[in-house]
Amino acid sequence: MQKTVLVVDDDPDIVLMLTDRLESLGYVTLSAGDGRLALELLESEEPGLVLLDLEMPRMTGLEVLEILARQEQAALSNFPPVIVMTAHGTIERAVEAMKRGAFDFLTKPLDVDQLILVMKKALERESLKRHVAVLREEVDSRYGTIVADTPAMASLIALIKRAADSDATVLLLGESGTGKELFARSIHQWSRRIENPFVVINCVALTETLLENELFGHEKGAFTGATTQQKGKVELADDGTLFLDEIGDMAPDLQAKLLRLLQDREFHRVGGTRLVRVNIRVIAATNRDLSKAVKEGAFREDLFHRLNVISFSIPPLRDRPGEIPHLADLFLRRYTKEMGKPGMRLTEAALGAMQQYPWPGNVRELENAVARAVVLCTEREIGPEHLRLSAGQDEEPQVREASDLSYHEAMERYRYYLIEQALKRTRGNQTKAAEALGLQRSYLARVLKQKRVEAQTGDQ
Repeated sequence: MQKTVLVVDDDPDIVLMLTDRLESLGYVTLSAGDGRLALELLESEEPGLVLLDLEMPRMTGLEVLEILARQEQAALSNFPPVIVMTAHGTIERAVEAMKRGAFDFLTKPLDVDQLILVMKKALERESLKRHVAVLREEVDSRYGTIVADTPAMASLIALIKRAADSDATVLLLGESGTGKELFARSIHQWSRRIENPFVVINCVALTETLLENELFGHEKGAFTGATTQQKGKVELADDGTLFLDEIGDMAPDLQAKLLRLLQDREFHRVGGTRLVRVNIRVIAATNRDLSKAVKEGAFREDLFHRLNVISFSIPPLRDRPGEIPHLADLFLRRYTKEMGKPGMRLTEAALGAMQQYPWPGNVRELENAVARAVVLCTEREIGPEHLRLSAGQDEEPQVREASDLSYHEAMERYRYYLIEQALKRTRGNQTKAAEALGLQRSYLARVLKQKRVEAQTGDQ
């Protein structure tokens, strides 16, 4: 794609020289002899780059930059990269131009080869900025499914937005699949750190040794194979937000190191002796009862208090059925677009089935159900049969028995039942079973391990 370059200079010889050279290299050129005409062309033609002389009649280059900066701040437009051209005696003004947003400056007489090199760098940076903006928009749309169709959720979101303004540590509690990562991302987006990294680390997906290395990085020679220094996720999150998912499953030794990080915002890389300081905001999430884990000695009490500065409990989907139609519609639009199947809709019967279903996998299960329906349905209308919500709801003995148990005991038993059914369908393949249920493979393995431990304890 040809790039359009706007050349702004009151010297017609310089304009002619530059436009001839740029057009010979394949650029499209526009020209203006003063700042006011340049602003008009910027608005009407939207060039990809500007070469701007600082000393011009009617309106100087600095005045042009000042107006562009005000327009961008008011969100009226995003001005393209600007390379200013200045005489040797006005370097101070060129530095001032860069403070006002110019990409770089060159002194006259111009070295055209150097100019072309600076132009390429400016255009590459602009392309990278656009790419990052597109990726951010995709991430925002992917995770932009917070719905406040009930007073309880609207109140919760209002409180979370207030907490986002601070740098206080936040603890998100809730069942698996309720959207804790979504809320964590939203806190980051509503905070002053939005322009800085949001770094996610799953505390249950790695072994203790690998998790420590993932968190804190390592020094060269720290262990066999450590041929170079490597920064960890904590360091990469500097000035941004670190999201620690499934914090309740972190090993005790690592809990102590995390406590030091939360207290002092400093740590050692694996194999290192030098303290590394960071400026991070920490958000943690878990589906475990941390108060109970503290009493059982499985989680450090001092770490719990450090994490529990501000805590929010994300309600399960079965407690907010009024939000199901809106969420289902968001997922439907997403997956019909991804799969090239526009025009599909959920029938009233399908929506009714969704609102009656208990959703043990919460929002994640709902998303997977809609995605599965889009894949399986060959018609325009998605009915209950395409959602397959009744799979696993047959009157098996252990499910009937669950009706005599307390709410939490019944849900625990039903969770095991769903996993067992998925393993039967996949002939024991845990990876495929986890995918079918919309769970992480590590989470499914942990549930099975927990059940084995409970069975062994019961046999003793």
